[in-house]
Amino acid sequence: MTQKIRFHLDENVSNAIAEGLRRRGIDVTTTPETGLIAASDAEQVAFALSQHRVIFTHDDDFLVIHRSGVVHSGIAYCDQNRRSIGEILTSLILIWEILEAEEMRNQLEFL
Repeated sequence: MTQKIRFHLDENVSNAIAEGLRRRGIDVTTTPETGLIAASDAEQVAFALSQHRVIFTHDDDFLVIHRSGVVHSGIAYCDQNRRSIGEILTSLILIWEILEAEEMRNQLEFL
């Protein structure tokens, strides 16, 4: 059975992105909503893995986590201020439309 991607946005991501994804029917959680403000990056990854969620972040520490071989449900990354909110939404929606959750496991996508 295929499973749609669900996202988790870390604390550095604008809430407008969460709102935009939700308007399109995409399941998303945010760090503040889940009580993970000031949680370590490892805790964020563990939460997302336990919930089968792809993390979207601007924090390049997650690139290091990916390279270190830590198991994760997927990471989507974009440099801070490199893309507009609209461009980020378009990219995340495309990932959501084309890929299944299992295809993102342990994968890193650059936006």
